[in-house]
This record gives sequence, C-alpha cells and structure tokens, in this order.
Amino acid sequence: MRSHYSGALTKEQVGQEVELCGWVHRRRDHGGVIFIELRDREGFVQVVFEPDLPEIFQTAETLRSEFVLKVKGRVRNRPDSMVNPNVKTGAIEVVGEQLILLNRAETPAIPIVDNQGDVSEEQRLKHRYLDLRREDMQYRLRFRAQTSSILRRYLDNNGFLDVETPILTKATPEGARDYLVPSRTHKGSFFALPQSPQLFKQLLMMAGFDRYYQIVRCFRDEDLRADRQPEFTQLDIETSFMDEEAIMTFMENMIRQLFKQQLGVELPNPFPRLTYKDAMQRYGSDKPDLRFDLSMVDIADVVSNVEFKVFSGPASDPKGRVAALKVPQGAKNLTRKQLDDYAKFVGIYGAKGLAYIKVNDREAGIEGLQSPIVKHLSPEICETVLERTQAETGDLIFFGADNYKVVCEALGALRIKLAEDLGLIKDEWKPLWVVDFPMFEEVDGRLHSLHHPFTAPAIESIDDLRNQPRDIISRAYDMVLNGSEIGGGSIRIHTPEMQQAVFELLGIGSEEAKDKFGFLLDALKYGCPPHGGIAFGLDRIVMLMTESTSIRDVIAFPKTQSASCPLTEAPSIVSPEQLTELGIRVASVKKESDG
Repeated sequence: MRSHYSGALTKEQVGQEVELCGWVHRRRDHGGVIFIELRDREGFVQVVFEPDLPEIFQTAETLRSEFVLKVKGRVRNRPDSMVNPNVKTGAIEVVGEQLILLNRAETPAIPIVDNQGDVSEEQRLKHRYLDLRREDMQYRLRFRAQTSSILRRYLDNNGFLDVETPILTKATPEGARDYLVPSRTHKGSFFALPQSPQLFKQLLMMAGFDRYYQIVRCFRDEDLRADRQPEFTQLDIETSFMDEEAIMTFMENMIRQLFKQQLGVELPNPFPRLTYKDAMQRYGSDKPDLRFDLSMVDIADVVSNVEFKVFSGPASDPKGRVAALKVPQGAKNLTRKQLDDYAKFVGIYGAKGLAYIKVNDREAGIEGLQSPIVKHLSPEICETVLERTQAETGDLIFFGADNYKVVCEALGALRIKLAEDLGLIKDEWKPLWVVDFPMFEEVDGRLHSLHHPFTAPAIESIDDLRNQPRDIISRAYDMVLNGSEIGGGSIRIHTPEMQQAVFELLGIGSEEAKDKFGFLLDALKYGCPPHGGIAFGLDRIVMLMTESTSIRDVIAFPKTQSASCPLTEAPSIVSPEQLTELGIRVASVKKESDG
C-alpha cells in the first residue's frame, strides 16, 4: 500500500512520487492550505493539501487526530523560512495529490501527541494500544528489538545455539513463589511456570550442546516494584568447559559491544571488580552505584568500649556493625529538617535512629564538632573517626549502629538518597562485577542459598563444605550497572555428590531432593561436564539504556504493581464449568471492600 515510510523520507526523494500510509499526527488549517503531519513508526512528514484539487481538499478538511490515511503525492523542498531543523523530515514536505481515508478515529482516551501530563499509569495501561503510539514508547520498543538483535548476533557468531525450554514444567524451589497451572488430564496435579530455565539449561550442557542461549519469558509471583514484573524476559546463557574468568570476559565483551552499537558508548575494558564483602562494607549493597563517591567506613573497633551503648552494643556483637558515612559539605548544605527526614527514612529499613556529627571546624578538634553524641565520645575517639572518614571542615558524618543487615540496608539506601538529593550522581556508565559471594546466608538459624542451590562452592572437598559452610565462598558473579544488577550467574555443581551435600546443608533431604530434583540428580550421574552460565535481565538493561524510570515502559503489555492488566482485565474469574473440568473448587474470598 505504500512506497516509503513517512518518517524515513529524505531530500533524496525530492521530485519523486511517493505513497504513504499512517495516522494524522497533527492537522493545521492555514487560510486555505491544510497541513497534515502523517505519522508512522519511523516518524512523521508534513503533507500539504492545496485547494486546486477541490475533492481531495474537501476530504482533508474533515481530517482529525488519529484518522488513518493513505496519501499519494510528490516530495518537494520546504521554503527556507519553513524548514524545521528539529525534525528528521523538517526540510521536505509532500504535496498531496491523492487521499484515501482508511479509518476514522474517536478522540483518543489519552493524549498521544502532547505530553502525558497528569495521565495515570493505570489509564496508560488500560489504553496501551494508544499509549504505544507515542513517540517515546515507539522509541523504547524499537530500541528493545535492536538490543535483542545485537545480543543474538553476538551469541550466534560465537557458536551459541538458541534452544527453547518448556513453559509448563515442575514446581521447584528457586526463591520466589511459582505461578501454578492446573492440569485437566491429571486432576489434582499442577504445572508451574518457570522462574528461570535453570535446570533445563544445565541438562542441555549434560546433553553435550556446549553453548546455549535463549531470550526467554520467566515468571515469579513476588512483590513488585519499578524494576520487577510477574512475567519478565531474560537473556539466558549456559556454556561448558569455561571457568568463571572466561565467562565473565566473554560477557563483558558482549555488553561492551551492545553499548557501542546502541549508544556509541565505550565501556571500560576490563570492568572493575568488587568482592561481595567490600561492596557491603563500603556501599551497603551487593549492587553498588559507583557514579558518586559516598562510601562507608567501619568504626566498631573504635567505639567498642565507649559508654554510649547505642555504639558499643552493636560494636561488641559479632553480628553487629557500626559504620560511618561522610557527606562532603553536608554540615553546610543539609538543613535540620532534612536531617530529621533522613532519620525517618532510615527507619523504613529498621534503623532505630540516625546519629550524626557536623564538622564545623576540623582544626578545632572536638570543640569544632556539633552533635548530641559528641559528649559520649572522647576527643581521641572523635579524632580517630575524623581521620578514618577523612572528614574536613563543612562535612557531616552519619552513623549506623545495629545488626549488620540493618546497617547495610539503612546506610546503603541513605547513600543513594543523599546522592539524589545533593545532585552527586554523574551522568556516566559505571559497570562492575561483584564476585566472591558467600555460598549461604543464615536466616533464623537455617542456611539458604545466596544465589540458588546449583551454584558451585569455591572448594574442592565436600568435607570443607560440611565443616565450615558459613565461611564458604561461591563461584558466583553478578554484573552491576549504575546500581542495578543486570546479570547474575555462576559456575554450577557438576557432580552428584557435591549437589547432594549442598541439598543436605539446605535442609533438603534425600526424599525431597529426589522428588523435586530427581531428574537433575540422575543426569549428573552420566558424565556431566563442568559448566556455568549467566542470565541477563533484558527488561532492566533496556530500561537503563533508554533512561526509563520503570521496566513497564520498555514492555509492550506489562502488568501493574498489583500484578493485574488494566487492558485485558486479567486475572479474571473463570466459569464454573472450566473449574469443574479441572477438578478445582474455589474457596469463597472476601472482596477488599468487605474488610
């Protein structure tokens, strides 16, 4: 129906006859001449309808926003005074010679041409087919498609095979709740939607495919936020006979190539690395944002014997932590109200308060400090804290004192909020690897995998694993970009004995292991190669690269934060007949309005 895309026309087509199809972006009537901006996925071009073709001109007078047209006309240069340098097609226009109205449109339920303004996300998602017509949404989804294509080419060119894995599979414990699908043919039994293809990609390595990848949908029934969705897309990768160094180098090259091709950005080579321990000690997070310099220092050894129990209590507790976070010139730039607000903010993360010291005059020693807590500290301790934080006149020092987890989470979150409030975040890309994760974390006296139970420990002996499980480092690695984890992976366990030992430490007995992972344990017996891999969050990568604030803005048809779809009104109630066929009876559920 068309010879060109409207937004792809250039001066090279001047003098040519073209056929275009698209939507009316804007319509202007300038005293007897009608201008239409005709939009398609490539952009828009100005079409001019002049009164010397009365029948066409009469139709053009009836056009409104979002009408669908076919136009035939000749491309010409715009007059110099009418050139728009801010538009790709701003130097040309099309003189309309034929006009076919393909479809009329009601007034759009949400704005398409102009800024969204006060339109709620709920309304945008309810009318997503209109929302997706907007220029920024068109850009994001095209960017996403190009990103997928670049990643596929890189992997294809390096011997990786694109292999699909099942969507209907077996429920296995992977950290989040499964979405379950009832089976009609096996009443009372359920499939689970995969949280990831983890087990299947390992089986592919055992089957000898050597290098696998898949851009795959995954499903997790978990609490949502701006960078989470119940169904999401990841680039899943697995390879045999490569250790972590080889895998990390290979993946770095892939991400560098992606940024070079998509954004023209040269990422560092190699990426910097931080151990998990250093990341938590300095930034309170295993996905630190390195675009600004705020970092924590530990002072437990300095304050362990002070009478001030707020400090000495956690400092003397093996599971406690006392840390300081210096804010350059914070004493000058932060108001009392802001300090009070920050104290409330850290309370979200379990902190009972937020002590601070203002350094009004560094040379004056303790006399130059302002804080309610200074009276509890000796001049020598204050001086040591100032030296350790490298504080100067005008700086402010915040303190966190509690159990290790609370201090990390509270000061880590405060670090980011301070950087945002004070404009400290630099406009740059800061990738890094976080390595040397603990194999396990302890919750309520029980061990849990920090990554997943198939991650290999960095030891040779099963006895070492059993004797000192809390001290074991895993062979895991996460790629972090600007404070977001964009990829996580590990070398996998490739012997049945080690896998069984890990299951035992996690409290998964032999019967439970056989029930949930029997097929994997069986496969490990038949010559499993050493293997490892990584999974990248495609939604999150595109969100960061397009500077979007939510992954919902880079997914065509996302769910809300309550895991519902305003467009299709899913999830929905199904008929009693369908439930009967599945052998399911639904218990009565009170509506929220019923309390």
